[in-house]
Amino acid sequence: MPLTDETRAAAREIVARYPVGRQRSALLPMLHLVQADEGYVTAEGVELCASELGLTAAEVSAVATFYTMYKRRPVGDWLVSVCTNLSCALMGGQEVYDRLSEKLGVGHDQTTADGRVTLEHAECLAACDYAPVMTVNYEFYDGVDEEAAEGIVEALARGERPVPTRGGPLCTFAEVSRQLAGFEDPRPEGVAGTGFLEPSVVGLTVAEQAGWRGEVAHTERADGPTGPAGPAPVGDVLPGKAPADGARSGVSPAAGAPTTTSAAPAATKSKGA
Repeated sequence: MPLTDETRAAAREIVARYPVGRQRSALLPMLHLVQADEGYVTAEGVELCASELGLTAAEVSAVATFYTMYKRRPVGDWLVSVCTNLSCALMGGQEVYDRLSEKLGVGHDQTTADGRVTLEHAECLAACDYAPVMTVNYEFYDGVDEEAAEGIVEALARGERPVPTRGGPLCTFAEVSRQLAGFEDPRPEGVAGTGFLEPSVVGLTVAEQAGWRGEVAHTERADGPTGPAGPAPVGDVLPGKAPADGARSGVSPAAGAPTTTSAAPAATKSKGA
């Protein structure tokens, strides 16, 4: 399907956001715009980006094939991504993926016969604290099991939009692609919700309850402490207060265990190995 005049006008609007000489930075949002219109990055979309930005088709294609969020084949209304990386796999992520694959009758990077749902393995969704995790069009559904994941897909098939665990309201792939291109969600309810929940800050909560705090130990130059006019100081973030006898506590990178070392003279003090 040819790109619409509206899409071409929107592409020029994106380019105009950037100063002269740096307009090739518009390529990433322009590729999302193409996906919003075409459902994936088409050859015509590549040519549009190239012509508007003064790039070659090869340069545009190099970017489009590097980032996994740019699709080179048609995507359904709902892109279902299931994390099967280590943390999620240990918590049942592979079983979640297998259940959805069987139910939908598709494998990785494949779309159902009705064109509605595309399924994919996700290498990592950056939400290990909520494992196992799946997303639909990049909105999070945390701590899912096989039944919960299947229920989400069934709701999508009924035309519903299940509420994500965190983030904004669920959008179609075309809608979210347009947002990633830098255009606001026109829906009144299209406002992002909670960005994180308790698992994301449990370490901070424990530290606050225990009264832990971080301190920075600065290195010193041979000719005296590094002052404002000198190079930026190098330091280690150390847990707790420095011992009164001048020794400093730290963490051994090799063993990952707390260590205590005597303070070195100013001329030789350096970061621990």
